[in-house]
Amino acid sequence: MEILVLLKQTFDTEAKVTVKDGRVVDDDVTLVINPYDEYAVEEALKIREAHGGTVTVISVGGDRVDEALRRALAMGADEAVAITPPEDADEFVVANLLAAWAKGKSFDLLLAGNVSVDTGAGQTALRVAELLGMPHVAAALKLEVAGGTATVHRDAEGDTEVVTVSLPALITAQQGLNEPRYPSVPGIMKAKRKQIARLTAADLGVDVAPKTAITSVYQATQNRRNRMLGGTAEEQARELVNLLRSEAKVV
Repeated sequence: MEILVLLKQTFDTEAKVTVKDGRVVDDDVTLVINPYDEYAVEEALKIREAHGGTVTVISVGGDRVDEALRRALAMGADEAVAITPPEDADEFVVANLLAAWAKGKSFDLLLAGNVSVDTGAGQTALRVAELLGMPHVAAALKLEVAGGTATVHRDAEGDTEVVTVSLPALITAQQGLNEPRYPSVPGIMKAKRKQIARLTAADLGVDVAPKTAITSVYQATQNRRNRMLGGTAEEQARELVNLLRSEAKVV
């Protein structure tokens, strides 16, 4: 099995996000593999262990994306590719870069995370599948590969839907698909010695304009304050109604 995994680097979910001069500051923030993409990496490794083959991880980003790629290599991925995007790249541009790299490559399965925790979006991987003209199934909770097909148990609004698709296909990973492994010390040392192939949009012949633009970024302000009401239950209820009427003006 030749498996490709689309990987994005995101803020650690515990990181404090700050905005300065209209942009999100990430200089001193810990960046990690997007958690949903980490499920995809783990699933690729499990499939390789069962069927043989190779796992290649690919990401679009600046120099710091190498940290995430080396994490995936330390987990057990065989190869890593980084693509440097244009400065104004959006999901449309990123998808075109990834699809341009994948075109002409021989692979059986394309895996990615179901959603990105930083933007809450889940469109890049599906765009790639459409550009490559392959079937795709989102939000996989269980994945079985056999005989040139993949059977996917997918999250469907709280229920489970079972879908079978022919390979090659794109499958996106939902939380619960697996439990990602921790890199071993030998894996970390081996990953440090591996070369990460780095390409640019020009190398791939991609020259497309973004479909969206960020016009402003600002820090959210906290306007509401909690207020504790004292007294008996009856007094609290009376005061609550008074506040809803006189201050919130919703009664």
